Amino acid sequence: MAALIEILLPVTPNGESTYHNIRKQLTETFGGVTLHANAPAEGLWKDGEETEEDHIIVVEVMVEDINHEWWRRYRQELEATFGQEEIVIRATPIERL
Repeated sequence: MAALIEILLPVTPNGESTYHNIRKQLTETFGGVTLHANAPAEGLWKDGEETEEDHIIVVEVMVEDINHEWWRRYRQELEATFGQEEIVIRATPIERL
């Protein structure tokens, strides 16, 4: 079943080359990608008693089948690249109309 993969990436100063590489790799691997980079989203979450805030870029890729192992390795690669404990990658089943 087709799915929309969403990757939530932190906005980083001077990250243009990193985002370019992500865009290039995902386009080559899956045939296309969308980066919502011009209006970064604001992410909030609780860390104990503290509320943390982050500005994020949402990356979207449509896939026919989900290769969980590939996405697990890619998530680990992104976590190392961005120095993050966790990069959220989520999949939603979709139907093309």
